[in-house]
Amino acid sequence: MSDLYDDTLAPELRDRVDLGMPSTVDRLARLVRIPSVSWDAFDRAHVRRSAEAVREYVAGTGLFDDVSVHEYETERGIYGQPGVIAKRPAEGGAPTVLLYAHHDVQPEGDEAKWDTPPYEPTVIGERLYGRGASDDKAGIMVHLAALEALRDVVEANNLALPIGISLFIEGEEENGSNSFGTFLTEHRDALAADYIVVADSDNASTTTPTLTVALRGMCAFNLTVRTLEGAWHSGMLGGAVPDAMLGMVRLLNSLWDEDGAIAVAGLETHDAPVPAMSEAELAEQAGVVGGQLIGRGEVRARTWYQPSITITGIDAPTVATASNTLLPEVKVRVSGRVAPGQSAQDFFDHLSAHLQAHAPFGADVIIDDVDLGEAFLVDVAGEGVTRMTDAMTEGWGVAPELAGIGGSIPFISQLVDQFPDAQILVTGVEDPDTRAHSPNESQHLGVLRRAIAAEALFLGKLVAEHQPTRD
Repeated sequence: MSDLYDDTLAPELRDRVDLGMPSTVDRLARLVRIPSVSWDAFDRAHVRRSAEAVREYVAGTGLFDDVSVHEYETERGIYGQPGVIAKRPAEGGAPTVLLYAHHDVQPEGDEAKWDTPPYEPTVIGERLYGRGASDDKAGIMVHLAALEALRDVVEANNLALPIGISLFIEGEEENGSNSFGTFLTEHRDALAADYIVVADSDNASTTTPTLTVALRGMCAFNLTVRTLEGAWHSGMLGGAVPDAMLGMVRLLNSLWDEDGAIAVAGLETHDAPVPAMSEAELAEQAGVVGGQLIGRGEVRARTWYQPSITITGIDAPTVATASNTLLPEVKVRVSGRVAPGQSAQDFFDHLSAHLQAHAPFGADVIIDDVDLGEAFLVDVAGEGVTRMTDAMTEGWGVAPELAGIGGSIPFISQLVDQFPDAQILVTGVEDPDTRAHSPNESQHLGVLRRAIAAEALFLGKLVAEHQPTRD
């Protein structure tokens, strides 16, 4: 096996990945042109068109007998967005690898803040700019290009391709993965695997890869503060009658202490070592005006292993439409991040209890539209982690960092529940300058090439190890 992999498969896979990059970038650009925003208020036809384009690309590999698009009803009684499923069975007891990515994207936001049109892919230097160029349409291309390289090298050397390959390209990751569980239930046999590679995370830099081994969970909900039965003129009753904006500001201020650290009892912190990083470094990287961070403790621990609470939206009159009125009701969207080791439900219970207990001026505090997702920890001693770190080292030319990520991928806990024996490996194509979810999102093309090479090598070694014995 070692000679076959080291002498033949590894060098030929790397060469094939390099040769395939122009086609890979071209197809990525075609996907970026489709505005596949999965949020409910946006046109579903674009997401369907994106799914069909992905299905066409996957079918074009010739590796799968069936490649199909599916969509299922959610708990809210509406249909979720379309996802793509493909399956190639394993042979002779070889393992199966499930490859996951998502083809839906975030809204573009304020187009005036983009330097290039958000859905017109534009290459500047080593980066391809466009919404979804990195998160996560580049993840799709990692899987496709790695599979194509593997296919071509195996065929060129007259080898067997015994490993099973499953593919799940989701269409609503950016909208809460509301029908993800149904996909797992309906396609359990097709998606069952020994290794699950989730290409939807970050890298330490454009030259150093990262294997994500911890993810914070998620707890998001709408919070409404109601202080009045109706609106009143602020000049007539202001100063005596509490308005909802005052109530909301007072309530939200109770969530953090003077340093900006969480001040809610019962929200837990995970204890694990983190690489050193200075406050000045993160402040500069994030463009913090004034250069002052919030919270306490090691900088990376604050974003990997500590809970956080952010207000991500507010329903209130705009400045342009403001009148001299005491507002009776104000609504905000609360986005909490849950440290590994605490359940999302426990986090929500403590946070909601705090909000009710700190309601100012006898205000009504209403919580609805709750969305929970569990945190995730990887067994770094697992054999799959060793395989992937070896492949990353070969593909990138430098050993990967094992890191936590402050963001959440809630569906991973569903994968753990459905396939408890599978080894889940969270890779990705982003880097600190990707700006996923923000204006001017981009994909570094060198990172894309190295990520493809690493995945192709990971698959190639499994193929080499499970070649049938020849007489």
